[in-house]
Amino acid sequence: MQSDQLTVFAVLAVTLGLFAWNRLRYDIVALGALLVVTLAGIVPPEKAFMGLGHPAVITVAAVLVLSRGLLNGGVVDSMARHLTKVGDRPWAQVLTLTGIVALCSGFMNNVGALALFMPVAIWMSRQNGRSPSYLLMPLAFGSLLGGTLTLIGTPPNIIIAGYRREVGEAPFGMFDFLPVGLAITIAGVLLIALLWRLTPRRENPNGDQQLFEISAYLTELKLPEGSKYAGRTLHELMVAGGEDDLLITALIRGDQQLRMPSMYEVLRDDDVLLVECDSDSLKAFLDATKMDLAAHADGEAEAREKAEQEKQAEKTGDKDKQTEAEAARKDHHSEQALAEAIVTPQSSLVGTTATGLALRERHGVNILAVARQGQRLQQRLSKIRFAAGDILLLQTREDQLQSTLNGLGCLPLASRGLRITTPRQVWLAGGIFAAALVLIAAGLMPASIALVGAALLMILTGLVPTGDIYKSIDMSIIVLIAAMMPIGEALESTGGSQLIADALLEVGQAAPPAATIAILMAGVMLLTNVVNNAAAAVLAAPVAISLAQGMNASADPLLMAVAIGSSCAFLTPIGHQSNTLVMAPGGYRFGDYWRLGLPLSILVVLVAVPTILWVWPL
Repeated sequence: MQSDQLTVFAVLAVTLGLFAWNRLRYDIVALGALLVVTLAGIVPPEKAFMGLGHPAVITVAAVLVLSRGLLNGGVVDSMARHLTKVGDRPWAQVLTLTGIVALCSGFMNNVGALALFMPVAIWMSRQNGRSPSYLLMPLAFGSLLGGTLTLIGTPPNIIIAGYRREVGEAPFGMFDFLPVGLAITIAGVLLIALLWRLTPRRENPNGDQQLFEISAYLTELKLPEGSKYAGRTLHELMVAGGEDDLLITALIRGDQQLRMPSMYEVLRDDDVLLVECDSDSLKAFLDATKMDLAAHADGEAEAREKAEQEKQAEKTGDKDKQTEAEAARKDHHSEQALAEAIVTPQSSLVGTTATGLALRERHGVNILAVARQGQRLQQRLSKIRFAAGDILLLQTREDQLQSTLNGLGCLPLASRGLRITTPRQVWLAGGIFAAALVLIAAGLMPASIALVGAALLMILTGLVPTGDIYKSIDMSIIVLIAAMMPIGEALESTGGSQLIADALLEVGQAAPPAATIAILMAGVMLLTNVVNNAAAAVLAAPVAISLAQGMNASADPLLMAVAIGSSCAFLTPIGHQSNTLVMAPGGYRFGDYWRLGLPLSILVVLVAVPTILWVWPL
């Protein structure tokens, strides 16, 4: 047994180290750890993958689908559209945005809530001439605080609710977390609003300009008469040019302008290509293809020509030509979409290049520029390996923008004006979700059954398209929880949990029980700042149960302490996806988070411990 215990501790040490290293995906690390303890004979093979059927895993998946349904239905959009009226005072903007995000995070995936309000925060910052860094970190912290409000607010709550069965009690209910969660959320939001100046100030070096300005990088190239590429496809021209960093944004042919033309468009004499590239790539492409620089590289020639056509049409009274010119102008604006988007940790782009993924051919999208930590990257686009948190300037068709972002695993940012979609079927989405909450709160159905049923209804009513069902589910989280649960059980069965609990009892022997709970919560908080919060909850829950048995006390307050601690990762950008997502748009550095996160963490412990003991006495 002692050798098994040493093996489990060794596996956990390596696993936590790899989590903190953050170079391998945490679900891969968790699966590797599970395989090791299974091959070592600590976890029986027939139980190795039992975690996939655990109610907590099913519940997390259902909540992710429900979150997509609430977003698609416009339930949260209806609140977001009113936030632009809160005024221009920083503390008021911080208080309102953080409070609303916290409220939404209590009932939907907190990353989803953050993703919805990030464009609002960035737009508000730009409108008031301030850096987005003032609002984005409070927004991320608010999403973490709000997750503590309900059973479904965050995966740790769902995990901890299931562990309550091990002490012979019913799982925690939907609103059992509310008293403690509400206390720390209110206190935390107020503290963030009061101490907003502790948020690092990261000014855009370009002042009030947009992060990306691409007009200086657009050039017109003309296919001369007699060119050998006339009658050949655009793809053949690009292969001959050999420049992966040159992007074709439009093809101009006479009076027509084709935005993002097909790579198999057949070229003709005098075709003009509007390209985005740097000077070195442009020179190499011209040398290889013998194309000519157009007379007006910024596109003014085309604009003047169109204007002249419209004037001529007005003079001659040619309504057909006038209408055609107007339609062409409208089409020019309606087909193209420029958007800034952030790369999420689950994006298929992470670790790859635009060339390697053939984004133009597969997704119909051009990557025009990349920024990292608030600065535009100047290296060649084909050489950039995307990382989580990168901001991309994308070009795609207007009607394909949202589906393209979903397919790439990116979230939109407000870059050229705030656009919030009109709420669709708000009452339907809200009614389905509210019905599930009532069934759970009344004890008529287990949470997993009610939430899966609600998710199915959202699919059947079209709120979640069938193609988005599995895109809505973050499989890395599902695999992580399913893999870590047997490891947590191994920690308990080998006596490892009891060993840690005994050490905590010795530390807190001369102190009151409140101090022991505070130590446990603080320890889990430190752990969750370097590992995923679900993994922290799985590992700490058996320790909390063993500690309760050693104290001859109820496990409820200790389990609550683990739930709160594992949800409050305020010290690092890697502790939670919300922190990671705001790092690049806010221009934050790794060491910036503790400035606001440390006082917030201390406040959470000071408020949570007495509230826990009041609601859940030992």
